[in-house]
Amino acid sequence: MLRLWLRRAGERRDTKMCLAIPARIVELEKDNAVVDAMGNRWRAKTTLLPEAKLGDLVLIHAGFAISLVDEEEAKETWELLAQISNFEETPNKISG
Repeated sequence: MLRLWLRRAGERRDTKMCLAIPARIVELEKDNAVVDAMGNRWRAKTTLLPEAKLGDLVLIHAGFAISLVDEEEAKETWELLAQISNFEETPNKISG
């Protein structure tokens, strides 16, 4: 989960948010897949996307492949996630 800081009327609040992440299918047997995103691997189901095949880039949400994505879209999302991760690790960060 991505941890975000939200501000409302001067209030700071820690909020968790679920995201769909693009990942490449690196193993596939029936509807059981192993997917890879930025070197991280986990199991996912392709039940909702039966046309998915080995090597496809898919959007993963809550452990399920929910749509196919193209290479450029996946790369843009991975870059944004890397930027967020870098920001989270930055001491004395200022945003907004």
